[in-house]
Amino acid sequence: MMRVEKKAVWGWVLYDWANSAYVTTVMAGFFPIFFKEYCSAGTDVNTSTALLGFGNSMASLVVALISPVLGAIADKGSRRKKFLASFAYMGVLMTASLFFLEKGAWAPAVFIYVMGTVGFSGANVFYDSLLPMVSTESNIDYVSGLGYSMGYLGGGLLFLLNVFMCLMPEKFGFSDSSEAVKWAFLTVALWWGVFTVFILLWVQETPEREQVPSLKEAVYQGFSQLAATFRKVRHLKPVMMFLLAYWCYIDGVDTIVRMAVDYGLSIGFDSKVLITALLIVQFVGFPATLVFGKLGQKWDVRKAIYLAIGFYALITCWGVFMERQEEFYILAVMIGLVQGGIQALSRSYYARLIPKGQWAEFYGFYNMLGKFSAIMGPALMGLIGLKVKAILMPSASTPAQIEAIGRTASRWSLASIIVFFIAGGILLHFVKKAPGPERHFS
Repeated sequence: MMRVEKKAVWGWVLYDWANSAYVTTVMAGFFPIFFKEYCSAGTDVNTSTALLGFGNSMASLVVALISPVLGAIADKGSRRKKFLASFAYMGVLMTASLFFLEKGAWAPAVFIYVMGTVGFSGANVFYDSLLPMVSTESNIDYVSGLGYSMGYLGGGLLFLLNVFMCLMPEKFGFSDSSEAVKWAFLTVALWWGVFTVFILLWVQETPEREQVPSLKEAVYQGFSQLAATFRKVRHLKPVMMFLLAYWCYIDGVDTIVRMAVDYGLSIGFDSKVLITALLIVQFVGFPATLVFGKLGQKWDVRKAIYLAIGFYALITCWGVFMERQEEFYILAVMIGLVQGGIQALSRSYYARLIPKGQWAEFYGFYNMLGKFSAIMGPALMGLIGLKVKAILMPSASTPAQIEAIGRTASRWSLASIIVFFIAGGILLHFVKKAPGPERHFS
C-alpha cells in the first residue's frame, strides 16, 4: 500500500477550492442572470433560456470530444499537471474576459462562456485522474469528498463576497449591480488562478514509464490509445455499465446546476432570492459532502449514490410545481445535502473499477460521458420550453396570458429532466461489485 503525503492531499483538494469559484459565481450564479438581463436584454425568457442551454451544450460537446484524447495523451506522456494548468489558465483568461462584455452582446458572451467552461471541464479530466495518486483504497471516498466539500466552502466564501458586491454596489465603489457583476468575474479569475498553483507545486506526478516520450510521441501514442480504450471499455462490463448509469443521472445533476437560476427567473422569482438560495447550497454542501464521503466508507458507496439519485428525482418533481419563492430555499437545502455527495462518490467508485496506471485515459471517458450528458439536459430544456410555448401560444390574446404560457413552458422544460434520474437508477442496478483494491492503489 502506497504512502500519501498530507501536503499532496491538500494540494489536490485546493484545486477544488480554486475552480469551484467558477461554478458558483459564474456558471450557477451570476452569469445566467447577467446573460438574461444584460447580454440578451430585450429577448423573451424562453429564447434566452434556449440560448444559454445551447451554449452549455456546445461547451459540453467540445469537452466530450476531446476528453478521451487528452486523457490518453496524459497517461502516455505523464503530463497530467501540464495539461491541467493549460486548461485551467485558459478558463481563468476567459473568465476575466467577461469583464469587457457590452450590453446586448449575447453572441460574444456565449463564446466566452463556452471557452471558459471548456477550460474548466478540460482541466477536470486531469484533476480527477490525479485522485488515485493522492489517496489509498481506505480513504479514497473521504479524499474525494474532501475535495468537493472544500470546493463548496471556497466557492461559497468568494460567492458570498460577490453577492455583497452586487447587492450593495455603492459601498464597493461601483455605479450599479452590472458593474459589480463584472468585477465579481474578475475576482473569480484571480481566485482560480492563484489557488491552482498549489496542485502544481505540491502534487508529485510519478511517470508511468522510466523514459518519458516527447510531446510529439505522446500525442501519437495518445490517439492510438484512444481506439484501444474503446475496446477496453466494451469488454470491461462493470466499467461500461457504470458509465452508462453515470451518463444518465449526472445529466440531471449538471443541468440543475447550470439552469436552476435561469429556471427560477423564467417562472418569475426574484434574482435576490435565487442568489441567496445558491449561497445556501454552498454552505449546506460543505459539511454534507464530508458526511457523504464517510457514508461511502462506512455504509455502501452504491447505496449512497442511490440515495442521492432519489433525492434529485424528488427535487425535480417539487421544482416543477413550486409556486412560492420560499420553496426555492427548501430545494436549495435539499440540493446542498446531496450534490457534492453524488459527485464525489461517483468519482471514487469509478476509481475502483478502472485498471491501474490508466487513470487519465479512463477518466477521460468518465468526463466525456459526463459532458455528453450535459449536452442533452440543457438542450432538452431549451427545446421543450420552445416547443410547449409554440403549441400554447395561439391560445394567448393578452400579455398576462403570454407571460403565463412562458412560465408553463419553463415548468415543462424542467419536468423533462426526471427521465435521466430514472434511467440512471435503473442502469446502476446492473453494475457489479467493484474489484479488489490491489489493482488500483498498490
